[in-house]
Amino acid sequence: MVKFSKQFEGQLVPEWKEAFVDYRQLKKEIKKIHLLNDQNTNAKKRKGSLPNAIVSSLRKYTCLEHKQREPRVIQVHRKLTDSASSTDLYETELLEQFADTDAAVEFFACLDLQLNKVNQFYKTKEKEFLERGESLKKQMEILTELKTVLKQRHTKGTPSQDSKEEDSISGTISCDDESIKDAIDVEQGLENLTEEFDKEAIKFSETPKSGELERSMRVKKEDGKFRSLSGRVINCQGKNLRIHIPLTNPTRTFSAITYLLWDDLVNQSSKKGGPEGNKLHINKKKLHHAEKMIRGAFIELYKGLGYLKTYRNLNMLAFVKILKKFDKVTNKQVLPIYLRVVESSYFNSSDKALKLADEVEELFVKNFAEDDKRKAMKYLKPSQRKESHAVTFFIGLFTGCFVALFVGYVIMAHITGMYRSNSDTMYMETVYPVLSMFSLLFLHFFLYGCNIFMWRKTRINYSFIFELSPTKELKYRDVFLICTTSMTAVVGILFVHLSLVAKGYSYAQVQVIPGLLLLLFIVVLLCPFNIIYKSSRYRLLTVLRNIVLSPLYKVVMLDFFMADQLCSQVPMLRDLEYIACYYITGSYKTQDYNYCMRTTYYRDLAYAVSFLPYYWRAMQCARRWFDEGHKSHLVNLGKYVSAMLAAGAKVAYEKEKSVGWLCLVVIMSTAATVYQLYWDFVKDWGLLQFNSKNPWLRDELMLRQKFIYFFSMGLNLVLRLAWLQTVFHYNFGKVDYRVTMLFLAALEVVRRGQWNFYRLENEHLNNAGKFRAVKTVPLPFHEVDEQD
Repeated sequence: MVKFSKQFEGQLVPEWKEAFVDYRQLKKEIKKIHLLNDQNTNAKKRKGSLPNAIVSSLRKYTCLEHKQREPRVIQVHRKLTDSASSTDLYETELLEQFADTDAAVEFFACLDLQLNKVNQFYKTKEKEFLERGESLKKQMEILTELKTVLKQRHTKGTPSQDSKEEDSISGTISCDDESIKDAIDVEQGLENLTEEFDKEAIKFSETPKSGELERSMRVKKEDGKFRSLSGRVINCQGKNLRIHIPLTNPTRTFSAITYLLWDDLVNQSSKKGGPEGNKLHINKKKLHHAEKMIRGAFIELYKGLGYLKTYRNLNMLAFVKILKKFDKVTNKQVLPIYLRVVESSYFNSSDKALKLADEVEELFVKNFAEDDKRKAMKYLKPSQRKESHAVTFFIGLFTGCFVALFVGYVIMAHITGMYRSNSDTMYMETVYPVLSMFSLLFLHFFLYGCNIFMWRKTRINYSFIFELSPTKELKYRDVFLICTTSMTAVVGILFVHLSLVAKGYSYAQVQVIPGLLLLLFIVVLLCPFNIIYKSSRYRLLTVLRNIVLSPLYKVVMLDFFMADQLCSQVPMLRDLEYIACYYITGSYKTQDYNYCMRTTYYRDLAYAVSFLPYYWRAMQCARRWFDEGHKSHLVNLGKYVSAMLAAGAKVAYEKEKSVGWLCLVVIMSTAATVYQLYWDFVKDWGLLQFNSKNPWLRDELMLRQKFIYFFSMGLNLVLRLAWLQTVFHYNFGKVDYRVTMLFLAALEVVRRGQWNFYRLENEHLNNAGKFRAVKTVPLPFHEVDEQD
């Protein structure tokens, strides 16, 4: 039977862990009382005698009548606080003498502290959710009214009218040119919520200064019609409101800038042309985006209220369990007395959050689910995908197939001598890069599956940090299945290709096979049908697009996490560059594998591929500094600039092979390595804290074995020095140098794999310190003062 302490820790909200009852500490206090009771009992047995036994028996019977009256062992005092924001405090007084009074006093002091902490946290979170709920209700009223007006406008329209006029509301506006704002408050991470309703991916940024240009305009109500525009002021319910549609992707940003420039021209002409030029439109698309934002906010609010209910129930159960243990150890009847206090305390007696949850559910069913409660619950309470035993079976099946095919491939390669220093140049230049590229790619993916397994085991909420949809995210078994299936296909096809070469087939006859293998994977990645993890494939493509266009949009956690992965996959990108050139230019038909090497454009592109991942990551740091204003992002930018320079020097050295370039490689790589090690240990991992309670580590650790952190730091240091092979040119015996380079590239991937765990551990601990368990979603309608 699983102990309650493990069940308790397994069900609590990870980000609120510090706000829950410290059940382990209370158990330690009871253990102290239990040990002292055992010591006192043993002492009494050694000093006991018959007269003392008779006297104790007489006292027992004379006090029997009083025991039947259940005398109060403790009394809990309730202290009323003056501050309206804080809850009442409880303090326990002992009315009877315990076996060890000091230990009992310490236990009840700790118990009172936990009860006061729970009440205070519950009241704070309840107030936060209630305020959010009130705001959402007002937003919903405004949205409903605007949709009603749009519907009436569309109904009154005639088929001969322009389509834009049909789907919009026009009105007269008065310009206020001095009211221009370029700072709005929005929160990150809404893509996974909006995907549940629409296939279009829309993301929202988190911090101020997002750079969206706004021009405030007053729109007068005329003939019962509302006039509005994104970022413009409308009059609704007697209030001046502005619609916010955050510009969080490049397409929307470009379109907004174009629209504002065009709108300025319209305004200039309107000043000359009179009031007839002051026409503006709000179309259904604007309200559709606003509806998505409100819909996502309802989902997050309902999720938060569910967490608050879990917080309430688990803490109540913890108090019951710990009081039972105390009564069992001390043979006192404390449970009924203290439990009445707990039941009447704020966190258990307040029903405001429960009522709000019912209201949110009703509103969501009515406005977003067409009065279908079952449909609404799919989004308010999404069910986790059940893990199938078939997935585990196929993982084992394809793992066995991969091992068998790989052993056969190694034996065949050894017989033909493909991987020796004097190997077949044609094969190593044209086919081996395909194997190298897929090996590095799926090794990285396999390590990501291991990361997911460890994150789940240590209760790191990676889904919340990455803003993944709970119904569509990849589980670690899914990742392992993709890896084993893909590598089985790769090794199997290359085994067939190598067998054909060994049998005497010419390269002109079999050279198309590796190209078809690459084409197959590209087709699967871009496949528009809902098969083979479509949502994850398209999410990957979206993130890659965001990385390429880094300076043009707000950077979120998943984007710069993925960009860091690309920084460790430069060899894989170089292989992909060569393979693409080899097959696109048609060199595979003539077996002229040196054609790309002789091309100037290819050599220039090799420089770009070597430092593009670092450039993208540096641009993300620059954008984060622009959005958030923290100088640490500029320092992080310097790390990627140093890595970029080191990568460029290395590519130049591979081309020139001169002593000057070698010295430059050593200098640049050494500086970049020191920079990166400092950032890895101090910033990304949060380690090397000299004043921490854990020497050289941070205060909070997710792993209990501290030596793992020191081992990881040492391993990270060693793997960071893999670039030294560029200087020493060490090879494993007679093995081809390309195999050595693959081995070193794989070590860098392994280093990145362990970095991923500690990076997210640090992110989780920082996030948990702020008690953020749900996202704060931006709302579209904002009230504007008359002065604005």
